Amino acid sequence: MTYYILAGEASGDLHGANLMKALYKVDANADIRFWGGDAMQNVGGTLVKHYKERAFMGFIEVILNLNKIFKLIKFCKQDIAAFKPDVIIFIDNSGFNLRIAKWAKQRGFKTNYYISPQVWASRAKRVFDIKRDIDNMYVILPFVEDFYKKYNYDVNFVGHPLIDAIADRTQVKEEKFRAENNLGDKPIIALLPGSRKQEIAKMLSVMLSLVDDYPNYQFVIAGAPSQEFSFYQTFMKSNKVKFIANKTYDLLSISYAALVTSGTATLETALFKVPQVVCYKGSNISYQIAKRIITLKYISLVNLVMDKEVVTELIQNDFNRKRLKQELNNILNEDMRKTMFLNYFELEKKLGGKGASKKTAELIFKNAQN
Repeated sequence: MTYYILAGEASGDLHGANLMKALYKVDANADIRFWGGDAMQNVGGTLVKHYKERAFMGFIEVILNLNKIFKLIKFCKQDIAAFKPDVIIFIDNSGFNLRIAKWAKQRGFKTNYYISPQVWASRAKRVFDIKRDIDNMYVILPFVEDFYKKYNYDVNFVGHPLIDAIADRTQVKEEKFRAENNLGDKPIIALLPGSRKQEIAKMLSVMLSLVDDYPNYQFVIAGAPSQEFSFYQTFMKSNKVKFIANKTYDLLSISYAALVTSGTATLETALFKVPQVVCYKGSNISYQIAKRIITLKYISLVNLVMDKEVVTELIQNDFNRKRLKQELNNILNEDMRKTMFLNYFELEKKLGGKGASKKTAELIFKNAQN
């Protein structure tokens, strides 16, 4: 069968790549055309557009790039119409994908959504559009399945693909990794400032302001695949800080603690059992808009899944040098760390175990034949 996959951002690219691997196993004749990134491209198929071309963060950034976004939407529709896929698979990225889904459903394409739009966080009325435009929804968080039940929409909870992505990775040898990256013997505090320029610019300088206060630790920036080292260099005023690109999982596997920008990385950090402080700061206008439409108690996936504060969230004005130092001290405390570890193990159980990509691929293939 022919498949058209639409993924955005680094996390969508990762999950898209694992789904593609599973689809090729389920369907030996799979022909896949996709929007994604390097990870998906390495699996096979045909890359149409890289997610770097549409990495816009926040309400203001989207508004400023509306003309480019509309051109991409028009091109996407034309490309789908020309390819005539048996199945369209949308991965997260709701602002773009739901517009394509409405158009695709009207033209008789079979529509599948993997990793639900965050309708459970804001603008819940979008559920009615999803019920109209999406034939099959595959969700990766247990509370999302419960959310959709309130709207009489049956979805498939398949477990979280990060569990597979982390379990299947090649284990890094710490001594060799430290030597290759000139890390020395000090305990590592990993800095994960996000993947987009806008968020890195807001997060990294505050994170780096703590370096001189912790001489017994090695601070290491996890570079995102979408950014060049030269961009990070503008914030790195001290040679005490190390930089490692495209090896976030290897870095987390040997880290003692982490400062993490809110997003998928908070869950990745938790699955590696690394105590963390969750950070987020957007533009003032974007933040004020978000505050009025988002109805959640928490912003990190760790706390949302557990439905309690497992990790501290420093949001907007709370994300400052003083508070960040206080919270970093807390996660370096042994009693706090033990409690966090216990919560992390419970979190992993709630996420449903291994096999998310395989389950999703099998369901998509089965549903496409009906």
